[in-house]
Amino acid sequence: MKLYYSAASPYVRKVMMTAIEAGLDKKIEAVPTVVTPTKPNADVARDNPLMKVPTFVTDGGEVLYDSRVICEYLDSLHTGRKLIPISGGERWRALRLQALGDGILDAGILTRYETFLRPEEKRWPDWIQGQLRKVTQGLDAAEQEADAFDSQLDIGQIAIACAIGWLEFRKPAGDIRSGRPKLFKWYEKISRRPSMQTTVPKG
Repeated sequence: MKLYYSAASPYVRKVMMTAIEAGLDKKIEAVPTVVTPTKPNADVARDNPLMKVPTFVTDGGEVLYDSRVICEYLDSLHTGRKLIPISGGERWRALRLQALGDGILDAGILTRYETFLRPEEKRWPDWIQGQLRKVTQGLDAAEQEADAFDSQLDIGQIAIACAIGWLEFRKPAGDIRSGRPKLFKWYEKISRRPSMQTTVPKG
C-alpha cells in the first residue's frame, strides 16, 4: 500500500492516525508529496485527477481519495474494534462528528488560503469572517459534545483532534482554547496517544 502525503496536511494526519490505531501503518509506504492550489503536481495527477493529498494506492493498484474513503478502507482491513461503527446510532454519531471535524478544517484552510496565499489587495474580508464563523461555531459544537468523547476512540474523534491540531499549528483563527475547557481537556488527553504524537504536523 502507498500513501502520497504531506506532513503538514491534517487530512493525511487523519489517515495516518487511522492506520496506526488499526495496526496497519507499517504496511504503508509513505511517499512525500508537494501539492499547492496553484501549482499542479504531475506525479499525483497520474493517480488522482484532483491532485490532492492524501491519495492512497492499494496493494491491488486501486487508487482511493479523499481521507474519508481512505479511512473507511483501512478500517475494513483489520479485525479489531472498528473506528467507524458498523451500524446504529454510534455509526451516525461518529460520521457526523467526522463531518464536523472535516468542515472545521475546510473552513480553516480556506481562511489560510485567503489570508496567506492570496495577494493582500485581492483578499475578501467578508469571506474570511464567514469561514472563521464556521470554525468558531464548529468548535463550540464540539465543546458541547466533549463530555461523551472519552468512551471509545472513533473516526469522529480522530477528525476533531486533527482539526484542532491543525488550527493550533497554522493559527488561522488565533486562540481557539478560550471558553472551551471540556474540549481541550479531552484534546490534551488524546494528544498523549502514540497515533497523535507520531503524526504532529510539520512544515
